[in-house]
This record gives sequence, C-alpha cells and structure tokens, in this order.
Amino acid sequence: MILDRRALIVSGLAAATAMPTLACAAPLPAQPGDHVLGSPKAKVQIVEYASMSCGHCAHTAMEVMPAIKKRYIDTGKARLVFREFLTPPYDLAGAGFLLANRVPPARYFEAVDAIFAAQKSMYQTGDYWGGLLGVAKRFGLTEAQLEATLNDKAALAALNARVEASAKRDRIEGTPTFFVNGAQLVGDVTVDDLAQAIDKALKG
Repeated sequence: MILDRRALIVSGLAAATAMPTLACAAPLPAQPGDHVLGSPKAKVQIVEYASMSCGHCAHTAMEVMPAIKKRYIDTGKARLVFREFLTPPYDLAGAGFLLANRVPPARYFEAVDAIFAAQKSMYQTGDYWGGLLGVAKRFGLTEAQLEATLNDKAALAALNARVEASAKRDRIEGTPTFFVNGAQLVGDVTVDDLAQAIDKALKG
C-alpha cells in the first residue's frame, strides 16, 4: 500500500463529481474549512481550490504564489482564501490535507508549501508515507501522531464533506481553480495571468 498499512484513509476518500464550469461575478462567500491569508479588508478576494496531489498546484505554490503574495497579499491589496479539493491519487491528496490541518493553524500554509515541495520526490520514490513523515517531523509531530492523524475518521469525513460541497456549490471540476473577485481562472496560471486578473479587480 502506498501509505503503509498504518494509514487506512484511502478507503474512505471520496471523489468529487465533476460539474459544468460556472462563471461567477462576485466574491465568493466564506465557507467552513476556509484558510485565509491576508487582510480581511483587502479589496480583492483570491479563492484558490487546490489538491495536495496535483502537480500543477505544486508548481503554482512554488513558482507563482510567492510573487503574488509579495505583490498583492503582503501589501493589503488582496487576500487569499485557500480551499481544499481532492484529485488522484486521492490517498496522497487526503493525507496531505489531514496533515496540514493537524499542525498549529498559524502554520497551515507553511505545511501546505512543505508538502507541495515534497510532492515530486514522493512521486519519484512512491514513498508517500516517508515523504509525509518527513514533513510531519519538521512540525514537531511524531510517527505515531502522523499515523493517528491519517486515521482520524471524523477529520476525513469533514474533508470529504467540504470537497463534495465545493463541487456542487462552485462547480469545481479540477485543480488549480481560481476565482478573483468571482472571475474564474482554471488550470495552469502564470504570475502575469493572476496579476492581470487582480489588477482588473482592483480597478473595478
């Protein structure tokens, strides 16, 4: 088994049903499980749907979002609302989010970035458990604590409920999906793509 026999979450992960895309025209309302970075008074809301198993999401996290954060989020112009989604392999996607939600809330985004940074190595070696354990230890968690985290049925059920609600409510088909004050961008985005959408929203 990819995550070792100690991690049994794979049998409990749900795949969200694909829905037609939906064009939105206003900032999206807050939802349970939202993780927010930036000022609540920011004029622009960036909602990002991402999956811990998505290679495009990892690229976005490592190569795109640092520039967006420095230019817009750190300056108070925009805030990021990060929402979890599950894509294949679902065991890695779910395990990654369960781990990220286990660390102190103030370090959630740091944990997400650490898992994305480890993603390529986990795919190359096939050792998802070892990769996640390495990240967990960086945040002070023991192997036993990681095992308990990945077998937390209540946390898994809540994660699945959030994903299923997102698929129905916002018609999410895949990741990464962005909404910039409601305007949707799907798939690989560049710094320029997001910057143009944010600048347009700032002028609106």
